[in-house]
Amino acid sequence: MTLNNINIKRANLEDYGSGSYLASDVTVLLDIVEKDAVADVPVNQKEALIQSGQRHYSDMLTLEDAPSAMHEQLYTQALAQGAIRAAADIADLAYTLHHVFQTNVNDEHPLILVSLVRAGLPIGVLLQRALSDPNSGYTLPSVHYGISIIRDRGLDPLALQMLLEAYPNSPIVFVDGWTGKGAIYQELARSLEAFSDPDHRNFANIFHQGTDAIPLLTLADPAGVAWLAASEEDWLIPSGLLNSTVSGLISRSLYTEPQSGLHRSVFYDNLVEADHSLTFIDHIDATRRNLTKAPQCLPMFKQPRYQTADLIDKLAAEYDITNRNRIKPTIAEATRAILRRDPERILLATANHPDTILLRHLCAQRSITISVLGDKILPYQAITLIKQRTKDH
Repeated sequence: MTLNNINIKRANLEDYGSGSYLASDVTVLLDIVEKDAVADVPVNQKEALIQSGQRHYSDMLTLEDAPSAMHEQLYTQALAQGAIRAAADIADLAYTLHHVFQTNVNDEHPLILVSLVRAGLPIGVLLQRALSDPNSGYTLPSVHYGISIIRDRGLDPLALQMLLEAYPNSPIVFVDGWTGKGAIYQELARSLEAFSDPDHRNFANIFHQGTDAIPLLTLADPAGVAWLAASEEDWLIPSGLLNSTVSGLISRSLYTEPQSGLHRSVFYDNLVEADHSLTFIDHIDATRRNLTKAPQCLPMFKQPRYQTADLIDKLAAEYDITNRNRIKPTIAEATRAILRRDPERILLATANHPDTILLRHLCAQRSITISVLGDKILPYQAITLIKQRTKDH
């Protein structure tokens, strides 16, 4: 379906909320639905339905519980361990955006940060705070939105169209937390193909870095697909350890046909007492403001390098996996997969890396096999292989 034949009444951007973030931090373009309106499917059943092709993962949820005390403790450790690095990375990204866009954005035509829900949300909020900081030396007029992207189904076209209509003269930068295999990058690239003709009226909004650059920004880019990233390392990004309780209490997004409205999400109001979303932002932002090291301009890339594509191919062959969606690389993705999916085994680069403590704890708790493979899986520190429930297709 193309945007041209979506003909439903669009609400004003102001009609949407910000999850548990401040309204000045982000506007999340999702239709929030009640938890009891969503199919709450147990993990094992969900895995079988996904792998058999009976249901798409974006048609159902396993509702989240509050993190355990051990999980909370490991998140706190990760935050203590990674706050300065995260803050410095945000400063470098904001400084680079300032360098790139300072001459062609202004208060009337700001830079549009579009975070990909959910992992992009904390990073986008931190960038919005950094670009709004009058004492930083890299201020830039910007506004921040969150929109859904779903594997196999793309970017929410209605949400994107709302932004293009509201900001017809503004460049858009898409924000995610990290890259794993590069699957979300490919989904984003496919979703933006419709705008790639230089005669398209929104070409300049999207392809402001040229037709060979999808403007995706991430904190970490081991896959080698982002236009701009703070590093290519797989490291323990603290926000990668939690789900909704560091992402504005918003669930993973659920698909909606474009003619019926925006993609949907559940707001976990039952997890308010466990929510770290704002305290995480405040902590990293305060750390950024207290940095003594000057920010640096980061390199930018046009065509993706796909640095880990061969590695993924080798692992798929070795473990007889034809459905690449069963391979979840990076510490963050491997950890989330253990919490949300049904894993068969975990591959680690080293047995006792401090960044994989939570991962190893969860494996011990659930008797999941760990294979230590050394340099063979670098640059990834960890990869989860999802259990095969049905024949791959």
